[in-house]
Amino acid sequence: MTYADKPWLKSYKLGPYKLKATCEPYPVEALSKILDNAAEKHGGKTAVQLGARTVSYKQLREKADALAFSLAALGIRRGDRVCLFLPNCIEFVIGDWGIIKAGGATVPTSAMRTDEGLLHELAQSGARAIICCEADLPRVTALKPQTAVEHIILVPDPGSEGFKMATLPAGVSGFDRLIEENLGQSVAVEMDPMNDLCELSFTGGATGLPKGVMITHCNRYANLVHGLAWMMEPLSRGIIGKASVFITIPLFHSYGHALVHMAAFWGLRVMIAPDPRDIEDIVNTIREHRPFLIPTIPTQLMRIGKHKIGRVNCLFFSGSAPLPDSVREAVTKDMGNPIGEGYGLTETSPLATLNPSAFSKITGFMAKEKRGLGIPVPDTEFRVIDPASGDDVPFGETGEIIIRGPQVMKGYWPDASGLTEDRWFHTGDLGCMDDEGFFYITDRIKDMINVSGLKVYSTKVDDVIFRHPAVQMVATIGVPDPEKEGSERVVAIVRTRREFSGKVSEEDIINLCKEKLAYYEVPKMVVFKDDLPITVTGKLWKKELRDEFKDILSRKE
Repeated sequence: MTYADKPWLKSYKLGPYKLKATCEPYPVEALSKILDNAAEKHGGKTAVQLGARTVSYKQLREKADALAFSLAALGIRRGDRVCLFLPNCIEFVIGDWGIIKAGGATVPTSAMRTDEGLLHELAQSGARAIICCEADLPRVTALKPQTAVEHIILVPDPGSEGFKMATLPAGVSGFDRLIEENLGQSVAVEMDPMNDLCELSFTGGATGLPKGVMITHCNRYANLVHGLAWMMEPLSRGIIGKASVFITIPLFHSYGHALVHMAAFWGLRVMIAPDPRDIEDIVNTIREHRPFLIPTIPTQLMRIGKHKIGRVNCLFFSGSAPLPDSVREAVTKDMGNPIGEGYGLTETSPLATLNPSAFSKITGFMAKEKRGLGIPVPDTEFRVIDPASGDDVPFGETGEIIIRGPQVMKGYWPDASGLTEDRWFHTGDLGCMDDEGFFYITDRIKDMINVSGLKVYSTKVDDVIFRHPAVQMVATIGVPDPEKEGSERVVAIVRTRREFSGKVSEEDIINLCKEKLAYYEVPKMVVFKDDLPITVTGKLWKKELRDEFKDILSRKE
């Protein structure tokens, strides 16, 4: 048997139900149809909730239509990119659907992005408009001349009842006013769902340099069909239009962004955590509302478990990073339900596998819980190959995971690069598959560092540190965080120029990084060494450094 035989198909079952082996044919229509359908079927149901504020599906469609009309009036046309530079808020959801309805592609950007990072994404995407908070207006205005941005749309800062400034500057529009002035209006845009983008998200790609990932309407539509709609289809009558999903992760992240679309696909209520780092608020929301589905990341689960919530009829799902067994066991023991896992990347829209363990207790899906990434979703091909030869490795052996399927990106912006001629995507992740088709991650080829589920690209940190005149060589690595199981700390190993030996401090390097990087990208530790390991090809050998320094933090503390 080979990977082409898809051994995971024998695990396609939910209790007594056999799950579909294929979801073909997939919808070939604009993603905005999802919101229209939700408004028609569940118009009076709450679509989005943040604290005491709610918006129904009918209101969400009306607001998205009005925003789309406003964007069209500003000159936004089919295929244009619009940047969403917002924290977790209801305006993010309205803005996203409005951009899509106008025929544009959303460029979701972290609210914590540095000026340098924001400029990169704006310039590379060619975004013609940006939606941001009032507090970020000075930054955006300063960067605007170096980009293609023509229009700035402003949202009041979180917690504010309105704008602090009395009048908006020329060329700046108010988000709410654009909607209020055009309620009842809409636009009709002819789309090519197979090729037109609904999202252009920036991620590290294979090199660590942020690249735009081109997600088409059909890519995302296929992934929505793959997810909850496939796994829970036998129980769908009790979920569609009735359940809620509590999004505790950043909406700009491909994980959080896709969940917004997934919720509308089944008419679910989206509950938004305004600050993904505020675990106390997240715990209080779980206790008060008991949401049906709670997608999280491992570091959140670890902190949630310490609050001892007790038995709740909620399904936790973990993604973005491998889930440590100790965290899984603690949360399961406290709350009673197993935790589901999945695997994917921005390039896979993002879902590629599902581990249905979270549903096993309720449905009897499996005789016993299995750990790991789970099984490939329908019509998605997986192979595990030898990175050197490209040949498939035997089941159970480690190699690079490569993926092909209808949800795999169109390619990297702007030339659709990043896939083989026959459309296989090389993930850069090392893993293996057992004989039941369950996949497991064993290591990473990429030098990405995982800080509480947030991606830190070591080459980006290297580039900043290299700017210091004292630095001759630098290698940034991730080492296990002794305080957060499953997370890493950023450590920079520096070799100084001979004339600067002993004249530069750890604080000097960290202060430089604080000026240029997001807080989670800043090294927690800087180590000075006279020699750094070099491979035979002349590259810094970061794996050897990781092995050498994996215990250094615990020793220091």
